[in-house]
Order: sequence, then structure tokens, then C-alpha cells
Amino acid sequence: MKRLSIFLLFAIITAISGLCPSYAIKIGLQENIKSTYVGTSKIGQITDGKTGKLLFNTKALTPYTIRPYNNVLAVKVGRQYYNLNTNYIVVKPKDDKSFTATKRRWYRGEIIIFNINKRLLVINKLSLEDYLLGVVPSEMPSKWNVEAHKAQAIAARSYAIANLGKRRFKGYDLKDTPQDQAYGGASAETVQTSNAVLGTRGIVITHNNKIIPAYYHASSGGKTLPSGAVWAHNLPYIKSVPGYDEGIKKNGHGVGMSQHGANNLANKGYNSYQILNYFYKNIKFAVVKTQL
Repeated sequence: MKRLSIFLLFAIITAISGLCPSYAIKIGLQENIKSTYVGTSKIGQITDGKTGKLLFNTKALTPYTIRPYNNVLAVKVGRQYYNLNTNYIVVKPKDDKSFTATKRRWYRGEIIIFNINKRLLVINKLSLEDYLLGVVPSEMPSKWNVEAHKAQAIAARSYAIANLGKRRFKGYDLKDTPQDQAYGGASAETVQTSNAVLGTRGIVITHNNKIIPAYYHASSGGKTLPSGAVWAHNLPYIKSVPGYDEGIKKNGHGVGMSQHGANNLANKGYNSYQILNYFYKNIKFAVVKTQL
């Protein structure tokens, strides 16, 4: 794998921020459940998702149970449930730097809850960059090489943008599991992985001027696979290459970047761009506006 000069590195990064919108993303956290709880790290509010009307002020660090009540939602305050008279609520702190809570985790952004056929759908809506802060440490150990974290951040950002709307029929974009990308919310964040996200802000992988869904997996078992070996067709930017993860049991579909391989290459001195250029072929890097 050839080393990139500083000149070439900057030459392959194309600024396309003026052509792209700011990105918000909706992550499915829970669905088809009978109840959940919400909270805010500081004073917050519950509003009607349809009208924006304030329904309830939340106290800091106080959990509130939410459950379906016929075709609408009810909130438990103390020992009593109160009818919210809507099937769609938004929970958020009044301070943008504070957090919301559900599913035993803290999250950035808003928590959205729907009553659908007397079951709950719980969604986290937030900016793409804030989402990535919770993806990178959930996908890679935080003690790994920072250049591997940067490669992961760029790959995850590309995957997310390329798959916006993938699960819109369910009301959100992506799941919070490895079916899409593992996402642990703000509770998962670490200093090193957050620095990797911030240090690559807006950078994505493109092929023929389109952002690619940069598939990746934990380990290839020695050699990665072309996409056609796993799915219906071959992708021109993914070829079979040595995974640099020999001796590690295969884990995942084997297509695209091996996370263990990325870390091993980083430990050999390769930077994030070199790692990505190795696992994805005939690509360029672009910068998009991802922060609201």
C-alpha cells in the first residue's frame, strides 16, 4: 500500500458542502413495546409532536414512564398517569448542551415517541455528527489507534448519509444495532473517539461523485470479500483484499473495511485516508455540511 504525500492527500479531498444540506438523522431505539421511560439531564419539556404545544415540564434527573393509553399516550407523574391527548410526543432538554434519557442510556438531541396500534415506537432525532459520537465507540474499542477511529468515523458517516431513509417505512432512518450501525448514544462516548469524529467532521467517501455506503465488518478472517459474494451484485469500489486481520476469527459479512485490519494498519503507521484507500477502491474524499 503506497504512502500518500500531503499534496496528494489534500488533492483528493473535494469540498462539496455547498451542494449538500445539513443532515439530521432519526435512529430507531425501541419498537413494539408496551412502555418506556424518559428523562432529561436538566430541566426539559414534553411537547405535542404534531402541534409543538408544551404538554409537560420535566425535572432534571427524574424518570417518567410513558405508555399507550388507547390511541394516545400517557405519562406517569408520581403514582398517577396523565393523558397527554396525542399519539406523538417529543422529549428534549431546554438546554441544547444537555441530554435526554431512555433505554438506560443518555442521548443527545430529542427523543420522539409514537403510539402505533397501542405499542410504542421510540426514536432519537439528532444531528449526524452527534450521532457519530455514539457510533464510533460502539463499533470500535476506545483504546484502539486513533487513525483507526478516524477511518471508522469517515466510513460510518458515509454509510449513514448513503442510507438516510433506509427504514423510513418504519418512521426512522437506521436502527441502533449492527444491522445498520451500533449506536450507544452519549453514554458510549469517549474522549479519543469523539476527537476522531470531530477531527474528520463532514468528511465522506465518494465514488463517481456519490457518497458510498461504506460497508465494514469486525474481521474478515484473513481476506475480505467482494460484495457480490454476499449480496446480489458487485460494487465497483469494493474488491477482495488481504484483511490484515490474520489469526482473528471472521466476524461479520466480510465486505469492505475490516475493523481489526484497520487497527492493525494504523499500528503499522498508516493514517485513516491510507487505510480507507486500501479497503475501498477508486474513491475520493469529500466534505459535506453535516452539522445543523
